Formats: sequence, C-alpha cells, structure tokens
Amino acid sequence: MDENKDYLEQRCPRLGGQVSFGYCRMGPDDGAACWKIFDCWWEYFDVVEYLKKYLSEEQFNTLANAGPQPKMVSLVDLIQQAKKRTAAGNR
Repeated sequence: MDENKDYLEQRCPRLGGQVSFGYCRMGPDDGAACWKIFDCWWEYFDVVEYLKKYLSEEQFNTLANAGPQPKMVSLVDLIQQAKKRTAAGNR
C-alpha cells in the first residue's frame, strides 16, 4: 500500500488553485501544516490517522487545535513578509 499521500492534489479553498497534500502538510512559510488540512482532505483518506502516524503527539495536538489568525494579525504578518522580501531583493 502506498503510504505517501504527498502527490495527491485538489483545489485549495484558501489559495484558489490546485495544491498537493505535500504542500498542505509542509506549509509554505513555517513548515507547519495548514490549519485547514483536516477539513480539506478528510474525504480523500483518513487524514487524522495519517498525520498521527507521521507527526509527534505535540505537533498533532498543535495542528488539531489550530485555527485561522484574526484578519488584522494575518495582514500584519503578510506586510512583514513582503517587507523582508523587498529588503532582501534590494541587497
């Protein structure tokens, strides 16, 4: 049985395009899984059991209790990331 689910793809409700499970599992910024991973992938396979197998108990519990950031926090974070990219590009 193929245990690697990273190649599976579907439409991301947050980004609006196709993404792989691997992208959702690894996260684009901090390496942590997307907080919506359970909502998005439960219809494809038992994502809870899969993640319990590959994450530490602490990592799994953090993910299971994660949620969206308030809009203001999210906007400030995006602005800071853009400033860092701009500063790095000007060097």
